[in-house]
Amino acid sequence: MSQTEIRHHQESVTIQASADSIYDLVSDITRTGEWSPVCTRCWWEDDAAAGEVGAWFTGRNELPHRTWETRSQLVAAERGREFAWVVGGDRVRWGYTLTPAGTGTTLTESWDFLPGGIAFFDEKFGEDAPAQIIDRTRQALDGIPKTLAAIKRIAESGTFREDGRS
Repeated sequence: MSQTEIRHHQESVTIQASADSIYDLVSDITRTGEWSPVCTRCWWEDDAAAGEVGAWFTGRNELPHRTWETRSQLVAAERGREFAWVVGGDRVRWGYTLTPAGTGTTLTESWDFLPGGIAFFDEKFGEDAPAQIIDRTRQALDGIPKTLAAIKRIAESGTFREDGRS
């Protein structure tokens, strides 16, 4: 399958920490810059709705050749089980699911390039859309294992407490 055909990808890592503490970590979007290789920081648009399904946040992304911001809407927020959002409301779905694994938790990060994202790229980039989609797909596939490794390191470090605070 070529990268222009990949629309879903996921990878997992087992972390020696509780599902609730890992959820508390990954759902704190203000800490995203600690583990993401592209997204350097995020902030809630309305602090009163932070962490609730339907809430919107903005993420700042940085690569050597470009910097951009995206707005995302939270679509799943179930402590200890799932945390997910959709970029632009219909373009790309990112999420974390958590499942018990012996004395730890398996954290799965997933990425879905949605039909709205394909349409957005077609409109924005025209004939260059397939190349742009391949670039974004490569970034996602390269970034997920790096993100999971960083989350594992943080969650298993002596500075991360079971109550979710570091």
